[in-house]
Amino acid sequence: MKILLHICCGPCSIFPIAQLREMGHQLEGFFFNPNIHPFKEFERRLDTLKEYAAAVALPLTVDGRYLLEDFLKEAMRSDRIRCESCYEMRFRIAAAMAKQLSCDAFTSTLLVSPYQKHDLIHEVGERVAGETGMPFYYVDFRPGWHLGVQISRERQMYRQPYCGCIFSEKERYCKSK
Repeated sequence: MKILLHICCGPCSIFPIAQLREMGHQLEGFFFNPNIHPFKEFERRLDTLKEYAAAVALPLTVDGRYLLEDFLKEAMRSDRIRCESCYEMRFRIAAAMAKQLSCDAFTSTLLVSPYQKHDLIHEVGERVAGETGMPFYYVDFRPGWHLGVQISRERQMYRQPYCGCIFSEKERYCKSK
């Protein structure tokens, strides 16, 4: 099966790429992450991913639009959970790109992180699939998280200390007193 792999960053892509290839799938990497803040962080994560994708011969499509304002508008809607808006925004673009690249399904490296809202990622992926007609390929990649961390450290890849958005950065560094 040809699968579009939405990629949040290089380190998180390590295990999903290996696992999906081991399962016999053909992969198309895709970077679209307007949530990442600040812009220098966005560039650093993208550069790290480009280097890794080249090293493992992963075809990579980059939607480099920095739609921070759009992300913030969606994230600040009071009727939604912030992360839900973020996942949905990225998955809608990923599903459209999967169609454009003639993929059979899409999935995301977000499913590897023990720090993400795993069940919500799955739920949003399935909802976007139902609305777009592009199937969401669900795999729980979390068992490979530590292996990915180990390999990324061995490769001396840039490893970010927060998910990417300004809200998670605040949660990481501004502890309540």
